[in-house]
Amino acid sequence: MEVAAQAAGYREQVAERAVFPAGVELDALRAGLGDLADAPTPAPDVVRQLVEAVDPGLVGTSGPRYFGFVVGGALDAATAADVLAVGWDQPAFNLATSPAAAIVEDVAGAWLKELLGLPDHASFGFVTGGQGANTVALAAARHHVLAQAGWDVERRGLAGGPAVRVVASRERHATVDRALRLLGLGVDVVEPVAAGAQGEIDVADLRRVLDAGPAGPAIVCLQAGNVNTGAVDDLSAGTAVAHEHGAWVHVDGAFGLWAAASPTTRHLTAGLETADSWATDGHKWLNIPYDSGYVFCADPEAHAAAMSFTAAYLTGHGQRELRTPADFVPESSRRARGFATWAALRELGRDGVAGLVERCCALARRFADGLGAADGVDIANDVVLNQVLVGFGDDETTGRIVRAVQRSGECWMGDTTWHGRRLMRISVSNWRTSEADVDRSVEAILGAASKMQEG
Repeated sequence: MEVAAQAAGYREQVAERAVFPAGVELDALRAGLGDLADAPTPAPDVVRQLVEAVDPGLVGTSGPRYFGFVVGGALDAATAADVLAVGWDQPAFNLATSPAAAIVEDVAGAWLKELLGLPDHASFGFVTGGQGANTVALAAARHHVLAQAGWDVERRGLAGGPAVRVVASRERHATVDRALRLLGLGVDVVEPVAAGAQGEIDVADLRRVLDAGPAGPAIVCLQAGNVNTGAVDDLSAGTAVAHEHGAWVHVDGAFGLWAAASPTTRHLTAGLETADSWATDGHKWLNIPYDSGYVFCADPEAHAAAMSFTAAYLTGHGQRELRTPADFVPESSRRARGFATWAALRELGRDGVAGLVERCCALARRFADGLGAADGVDIANDVVLNQVLVGFGDDETTGRIVRAVQRSGECWMGDTTWHGRRLMRISVSNWRTSEADVDRSVEAILGAASKMQEG
């Protein structure tokens, strides 16, 4: 009960706490955690010490004025369900380890496919986030394209097998590259494709790159939601070109895939369902507690072949009576992430998910309008989703303003490099954020800019 009260109290206060702790001392945080004791410590005392020690270092990522790294804010029902999941401590490996975890994941996965407009027959896995989702999807892609070429990569590995082409935009997310490293394909395998002014893939150049290479196993990576601008690739045209060349098409949609859940933004993801695999996060726009992500594959056999395993002690438990969750993810020992996802979708419903996407997009435009109207401030991207890039003249000034805003505690956003410029990067993805929060943040940003000019 004390822990629940502590968590609830923090969530109630986070809107008015400094978004980033001012003057936090790392040595003090470390000292507050103490030394490893010889004797046991009563659990209530441990909890109280932990709260007291780490409170000065907590960042208001769940609050309404945190606009960094596309972080959602954890819905009430999802947070409560996650607390229950920890208390229940259900291993979500298969039906034998937890019928409850398995069936909840089965239901929530079907709901996710419906919301995102993905094929009914697609398989899915509950992973830790976009990195895990991209890695699993590309593992399934690797299996499929090599199997088509007569090569069993799970049994024989990559050495001696057919070369796999990977074609991806120059604007791809870094998690794609890391997935290729983890899968033994390596970053050098990528054949880069030019991107347009907003970071969307150049479909004509995609065709050129595919035409220029040899026929054989190929994977094409498209993107829904550029990490800087929010731009979405032309998924319909890109997938068509890739399929003409026999390539597997993977869509990295860590946050942008959620555009498909709203009638007002769904047009941006037209053709989404024609791809072969998809990755997205739950802890971004769906506002599920960390860590939560989803991978989907139009070829369930390739998905399971890339991920599943068996052992003598796993047989004979009736696990095939229902989809085995662990057949579609890298982990065997895995927490029951499905509870929080089910709770969020139940709390929001179709209309609530759509409304959350639409509201965040509208608030991003409000940021752009409020900041763009000021002298010496320019909005560097077309605000199509929840991402806003802001420039304040030269790179040095922009960086100084970003640091000043971060130190103020009023709000927090990071900076990035885009088209050779350092820019403030604002990501609006929290269910708590209101127009008043945006206006308060705009005032803080412009106030910091004004002080820089006076100085």
